Amino acid sequence: MGPEKEGTMKNISAHLRRLVGVWKNKDGQDLIEYALMAGFVAVAAGAIMPGVADSISTIFSKVSTTLSSAATQGS
Repeated sequence: MGPEKEGTMKNISAHLRRLVGVWKNKDGQDLIEYALMAGFVAVAAGAIMPGVADSISTIFSKVSTTLSSAATQGS
């Protein structure tokens, strides 16, 4: 393996370690912050562009259904 590929592999493994670290985070503070920001952006987009509001509502309904299903299976 050349030095260029080794550097790429190191970068990938560093990203994976960071991602696993996020999953291990019990608080989930960063994930909640990102979810809140996504919600705020969606609400703003719905307010500014009324045609997008129905699509946003559909997406959040699907996410809610998926999360409810996952919570039920995890119990």
